Amino acid sequence: MSSTSSHGGAAPYYFVPGPSRWPLLAGLSMLVTMIGASAWVNDASWGPAANLIGILGTITVLYFWFGDAIKESEGGLYSQRIDHSYRWSMSWFIFSEVMFFGAFFGALFYARTISMPWLGDLDHKFIWPDYAPHWGGATPAGTVEEFRTMGPFPIPTINTALLLTSGVTLTIAHHALRAGHRAQTAIWLFATIVLGAVFMGFQAYEYHHAYTELNLKLTSGIYGSTFFMLTGFHGFHVTMGAIMLSVVLYRVLKGHFTPDNHFAFEGAAWYWHFVDVVWLGLYVVVYWL
Repeated sequence: MSSTSSHGGAAPYYFVPGPSRWPLLAGLSMLVTMIGASAWVNDASWGPAANLIGILGTITVLYFWFGDAIKESEGGLYSQRIDHSYRWSMSWFIFSEVMFFGAFFGALFYARTISMPWLGDLDHKFIWPDYAPHWGGATPAGTVEEFRTMGPFPIPTINTALLLTSGVTLTIAHHALRAGHRAQTAIWLFATIVLGAVFMGFQAYEYHHAYTELNLKLTSGIYGSTFFMLTGFHGFHVTMGAIMLSVVLYRVLKGHFTPDNHFAFEGAAWYWHFVDVVWLGLYVVVYWL
């Protein structure tokens, strides 16, 4: 990929812009966020305020940090070395997200395939004589309110179609950008964002349906906790991906990027396709099995 900006500037291969203060400030803001959240959970009166300050600080830092990165990129200050660094960084970030969801899928697998049959075998019948090892059924101790499980129809299946379609529209937008068709890029990128927003709307409705009609809550035993943990964190990632694509769309409309220099678009697209793949796993494992 060329290191030239959309305005024609170029940087030597090994050129690196000056140091930035934003990583240090981001770390401090996130530290305040975590301390505030911990204090909030432990009923400290100052916890919510500290948590809010940390979140606002993190958002502010990211806004100015990414703003500086965009200015440097458009000013022709990014060399091939910086481009390679961004690509490796984004790759490792997505790998960390793979491990993140892998832990959650692993928890679901352990609970469903190992713990549940173990608690319902003959050796444990004297502890819970009436317990039947059925996923989504009553807990052994009988302390969870009765609830109904979530099936794959109709909302999860609709959401699957939405995300798969959004992957197609994003790929079309990428090909349009590489061909130099900026208007088509903007149209298909906007369509991708709309599909993501509709997905989030359906998921919000699904959660309302789960709480009000199925009595399925985060406190509904291991089924409820794994269901909302997996689908909720995935929904958060869809939200973040839509925000990233919205920023990219704004930059496309501002005239940023060239057919050979548009890593911000590619990085956001990598993230979005990763979110699509995770959803396919969720759709099969959480809703069907």
